[in-house]
Amino acid sequence: MTVKQAIFVHEFPSGLVLLAESMEWLESASLTVRVPAGCNYDPSDRAGLAGMTCEQALRGAGPRDSREFITDLDNLGVERGEGVSSSHLSFSAATLAANLAPALEIYADLILRPHLPEDQLEASRNVVLQELQAIEDEPSQKVMQELRRQHYPDPWGRPSQGDEAGVTATTNDDIRAFWNTHCRPDGSIISVAGRFDWPALLDQVSRLFGDWPSRGIEEIVEHPAPRSVTHIPHESNQTQVAIAYASLPYKHPDYFRAWGSVGVLSGGMSARLFTEVREKRGLCYSVYASHHTQRDRGDVFCYAGTSAERAQETLDVTLAELIRLKDGVLSEEIDRLKARIKSSLIMQQESSGARASSIARDWYLLGRVRTLDEIETAIDGLTAAGISEYLAAQPPRDFTIVTLGQQALEVRDGVS
Repeated sequence: MTVKQAIFVHEFPSGLVLLAESMEWLESASLTVRVPAGCNYDPSDRAGLAGMTCEQALRGAGPRDSREFITDLDNLGVERGEGVSSSHLSFSAATLAANLAPALEIYADLILRPHLPEDQLEASRNVVLQELQAIEDEPSQKVMQELRRQHYPDPWGRPSQGDEAGVTATTNDDIRAFWNTHCRPDGSIISVAGRFDWPALLDQVSRLFGDWPSRGIEEIVEHPAPRSVTHIPHESNQTQVAIAYASLPYKHPDYFRAWGSVGVLSGGMSARLFTEVREKRGLCYSVYASHHTQRDRGDVFCYAGTSAERAQETLDVTLAELIRLKDGVLSEEIDRLKARIKSSLIMQQESSGARASSIARDWYLLGRVRTLDEIETAIDGLTAAGISEYLAAQPPRDFTIVTLGQQALEVRDGVS
């Protein structure tokens, strides 16, 4: 897979970084803006403040009120999204290449001149409260949310939605103060992928964001993770099982071997968890594992949803499969993994939105951008022997376990 990729980088004195990857074979262009205003910065009595701020920011900016903001983006054919992570508020837009410049003008207003209207605070609050209620009504999300809280040091495991008490207590003054403190160029990333003219893009971003004042980055104070075995009582005929263990972050030289070991566990109907836990024994209706990375840590999160009657066996078999990884992996498992990942890389070549998001993520995690060819080379270099060597040295262990259901489950001695 050899494609012509031109990647441009410009770092502004304020700390803002502009990234762009040329995909000249496309007629589209996509934009991602990440500002360092994630839920890590929520005060303890205002959990959910970042999410409330994100919702309010979308309700008018610059010369546009809430309706005009949406209408003007719709008129440009912009497909948009937004989200809150531990570290950032993120806004994304995908449109025809010819409409990139006017879309960027609108997003500059969003970042620099949001209205944050007092009269729409309750509407924003209701949206966030509905998201919280949806999680309460979805046990699989609830158990994974609690797993992250137990496994990560605070504030890195906080749920982006916050909690009902924090959302209910949030005022518009809180939102304005949060935005004014954390929406800053230091640590912000603007990334573009698709068809564009780099000199024109750089000139526009310089004009729009060149006088954005720097404020410095607030240091995050961590508190140790519980990393325990926890049960959440829940009246249901189903039981949710969630397991986490430490791995490697994206910037680590052995990341791809660590990531490949998780690909053996999950990601297809031939993967171990699906085969051993669901297909052979029929223990659960859903099972998966995924690798999650933050800037300085990486971890694996596993989930299984099962009946209350088969919950103990599901936990036992899932943990046994995780522990069995230390014995190594097979060449045919790695061959299937490579085929699956290369298909995903090919699809990324056709998605300006995926690449705009990826290069922003790369910059945050690595301080540089990995090209698709570089990633393909790393994937090609994976071998069963290499991953087995990694697993022998760093096997899954020291598990954080959260279960949700009628009864607590037993964790065998020596497992956690």
